[in-house]
Amino acid sequence: MRNYNKEIKDTSSHKYTYDFDKIMHGFIYRTFKQYSIYGHILELGSFKGDFTKHILNDKCSSYLTCIEASKKAIEEAKKNINLKGNPNINFVNSTFEYATLSCKYETVIMTHVLEHLDSPIEILRKINKKWLSENGRLFIAVPNANAPSRQIAVEMGLIDHNTAVTKDEKKHGHKRTYTLDTLKNDVRKAGLKIEASGGIFFKGLANFQFDKALQEKIITLEYLEGCYQLGKSYPDLCSSIYVVAGH
Repeated sequence: MRNYNKEIKDTSSHKYTYDFDKIMHGFIYRTFKQYSIYGHILELGSFKGDFTKHILNDKCSSYLTCIEASKKAIEEAKKNINLKGNPNINFVNSTFEYATLSCKYETVIMTHVLEHLDSPIEILRKINKKWLSENGRLFIAVPNANAPSRQIAVEMGLIDHNTAVTKDEKKHGHKRTYTLDTLKNDVRKAGLKIEASGGIFFKGLANFQFDKALQEKIITLEYLEGCYQLGKSYPDLCSSIYVVAGH
């Protein structure tokens, strides 16, 4: 049995989330937004609500459901989000395998979640058949195995190969590391049609290095914006890769 509350804890050598991850949420949301986010929205793996805030601040949702396996993460999310100001948000503490929902959704979002799932294709099929509305869209973003920061780690001998799952990643519940072609393959196997795909944010540094560089003011927000724009030209060298899919 997996202990989802334990998986979200930092280890002695690795954080579950870095400040850079929260910055990436904004860039991921900007990328998704261009394909239209609206209506009834389902966020799968909402964690502590950092990405959820982007949805709520955009005021694009008539009803938002968040499914999260970690009870502690939901407790933190409820503290971080103004629930009184957002009465149409509903948190469901469940794994995706056992979750049951009463409606279908125009927008389904999975941000850095698919790599954690025991059976990703099975869950994608469930989304396709049970949760995604007729004209709805599924938005998926996952860490990219071919990010330059990861390739550098391979050359340094810190990681065996690009798609390897490190010891710390395993402790955090990672089951695989996607490339764009393996991500697309899983989406297609689930019976979904890919409408768009690409990369988000050119990434030459590891997350902890970005955090330190920002703290020391070695890099600026303008530099981060430049990395985001450059990533559009080099999707295979980005921090995250994404797919937008429908029926």
